Amino acid sequence: MIVRRRVLESWHRLDVTVRDLPLGILLLVASAVPALHGNGTEVGGLPTRPVDALAGVAGVLQCLPLALRRRWPLVCLALVSCGFALDQLRGYHLFAGTALPIALLSAGSYLERYRRATLVAGSVAFAVLSVALHRRGPGDPAVEFVTFYLVLGLTWGVGAWMRSARVAEAERRGRVAEDARTAERTRIARELHDVVTHHVTAMVVQSEAARYLTAAPDRLDQALTAVSDTGRRAITDLRHLLDLLNPDYGTGHGGEDRTPPVGRVLTLVEQTRLAGQPVEFTEEGTPPASTGSADLVAYRVVQEALTNALKYDHGGRTSVLVRHGEREITVEVGTDGSGSRAGSPGGSGRGLEGLRERVGVLGGDFSAGRGTGGGFLVRARIPAGGPV
Repeated sequence: MIVRRRVLESWHRLDVTVRDLPLGILLLVASAVPALHGNGTEVGGLPTRPVDALAGVAGVLQCLPLALRRRWPLVCLALVSCGFALDQLRGYHLFAGTALPIALLSAGSYLERYRRATLVAGSVAFAVLSVALHRRGPGDPAVEFVTFYLVLGLTWGVGAWMRSARVAEAERRGRVAEDARTAERTRIARELHDVVTHHVTAMVVQSEAARYLTAAPDRLDQALTAVSDTGRRAITDLRHLLDLLNPDYGTGHGGEDRTPPVGRVLTLVEQTRLAGQPVEFTEEGTPPASTGSADLVAYRVVQEALTNALKYDHGGRTSVLVRHGEREITVEVGTDGSGSRAGSPGGSGRGLEGLRERVGVLGGDFSAGRGTGGGFLVRARIPAGGPV
């Protein structure tokens, strides 16, 4: 089995002309078999004559150019047609005449340029050959020539259909590849939004607060330390994202798994508290052994909701609830609307839409809207055990 696979791989690595040559050689050898002499294609009714030197030329012209049928299909068709015309006009009726429909099929399938001109030129050439054969032969009815022409036209049509099917398949694969690239770009943009927006928002809020702490050196130092810690977390998460895009990038940065689990939600909470946001965190239940990508999605839900709390309800009381079930993770993040938007950067609204898509992919439910008292409430039910 292994030997067969290696032989096939070696065969497919050969040039296409080398792979097509054996077919032409096989037809040429068959044409030289005495038992097959006179049993080839016959158009016009000319009596079969014995083979001579010109018969060899006709056989070579019809058979060996088949090696070019995919590389140079127009050259192949022209040479084979000349050999076929010589074969019929001399009355050899070689078995090599089988090469004409093969060359015509290949031209219909692989010829890219001058297709219409080839059809016109081929039709004119066949008409001239038919007139010559009709004059030299016993005068067979014209329907014989018309029937043979229609058979050749059908052969070209089959080749053209094969070409159209191949082009359609290539376009389909191109669309699939483009859709995959678009989906990957969307996923990367979503990851960048989640990572950068949260950390940068926290750093902006912390640095704005530090401006008013110059009279309290201890608190100023604490605020600047929080900004530095937030920046380091941003760099760590960005490195993780770069590792996903290019596995070789992470070489030398340590082999630890930087995928944020639900357990790191507490780190988000502490970071948000350092930015001046009072957050009450509650975690219920025990995470199952395998949650698939649900824990990462839950982390992103909390991350985006806390980012929005810093932006639009800075200083307002915020609650975070993470509930672990046997088959799902439930996340609720809400604010009471008592804070302000002063000094907070604006947003594009893409974060919540991205979360809705993330949760929807796993078959969960997501909602975000105004809560009681003017606050904002984000809820997500995320099935656990989905694909990572």
